[in-house]
Amino acid sequence: MRAIGLAICMAIGALLPRAVAAQDPLGGLDGRVSPEVSRAVRAIAAARSSLPVEPLVQKAIEGSAKGVPDDRVIAAVRALSERLGQAADLLRQPGVAAPARDVVEGAADALAAGLGGKDVRALVAASQAPYDPAFTLQVAATLTALGVPPTETVRLIEGMIQSHEAPGDLLGLPGQVQAGVAHGSTPSQAAAGLARAAGGTPPGRTPGWVPPGQANPHKPPPNPHKP
Repeated sequence: MRAIGLAICMAIGALLPRAVAAQDPLGGLDGRVSPEVSRAVRAIAAARSSLPVEPLVQKAIEGSAKGVPDDRVIAAVRALSERLGQAADLLRQPGVAAPARDVVEGAADALAAGLGGKDVRALVAASQAPYDPAFTLQVAATLTALGVPPTETVRLIEGMIQSHEAPGDLLGLPGQVQAGVAHGSTPSQAAAGLARAAGGTPPGRTPGWVPPGQANPHKPPPNPHKP
């Protein structure tokens, strides 16, 4: 049960406002990282000024708080910056030169979790109001991190949106997958069951497919007189 709470907190925490200075987000580094790390993070942020800064600051603070050597902290921040740049490039479309920063951050997390560029674009396209694409991407990243295959993650979330489920219901998906795993399903099977409940057919399955061990309400009962 602790894992369920952790999965949900991952999705919520990723969307909470970052506790950094409003005027200078990089000011959050002061007194919390070494001067060397602070200089490096500022230089990395300056080189990619169009990208979100808060994730870089948090990555540096987190690594420094854990006692990670400065060179490794800087390398991790640089890798995150590159991933954010990849996400921003992925999201740029004609007429959308600068994607929203929270969406870029969500896309970077999704890529880090194992989703592909096509998956990210599909989720953003599906997330029309009242669905927030940044939130959708964070939920998708959490599901994939739990072991749900990317294709099934996309299918599940798209099914929820197409069924007009409340946006907040997406938040419960990681916990429901974990609950299914606790009862013996694989993450893929748990997600497939949820997708079917939402009205979608899991990837690679024909309509009417049901997860192992579940009855098909549309299938007639067996004829006891038929061999």
